[in-house]
Amino acid sequence: MAEDKFALARNVLVNAVRSALHILELGGLAAEQLVLGTAIQESLLVHRQQLGGGPALGLFQMEPATHDDCWKNFLRFHPAIADKVRQTLAAGQQPIANTMRVNDRYAAAMCRIRYRRVSDPLPAPNDMPAMADYWKQHYNTPLGAGTPHEFLAKWPQYVNDNTFA
Repeated sequence: MAEDKFALARNVLVNAVRSALHILELGGLAAEQLVLGTAIQESLLVHRQQLGGGPALGLFQMEPATHDDCWKNFLRFHPAIADKVRQTLAAGQQPIANTMRVNDRYAAAMCRIRYRRVSDPLPAPNDMPAMADYWKQHYNTPLGAGTPHEFLAKWPQYVNDNTFA
């Protein structure tokens, strides 16, 4: 079972996170770790609809209001970045919140855009306590139910020495 989680994390990293970050030109190890860690914490890499009937969507559990705000108040003013985000869409898909449920690369791109809007620099690569705090402050928010402790506890269940190879 643990090997399945490691394989799942590697698959999400390579096919969604790394692919999206490459297209956006917003990659690097710190960004990869933060975005993958967000998906692990938010969805255990499997839930595409918030448990309990909440509004959050996709592996990164972004709420439609947050998705729409990224387009309305950031991407609209950064057309070059918006064009790159659109490149993560499959043929016929639209850049709408529901697309995050079916397109992990688009969902990863939107997660990274959410972090891109933050003025604080990303934590240093491999500084997982700082990554957990950064996720809590800037993604889950202080009002969210998640904790940095949960983020840190889940990380080694999904990530090993081969994940980022």
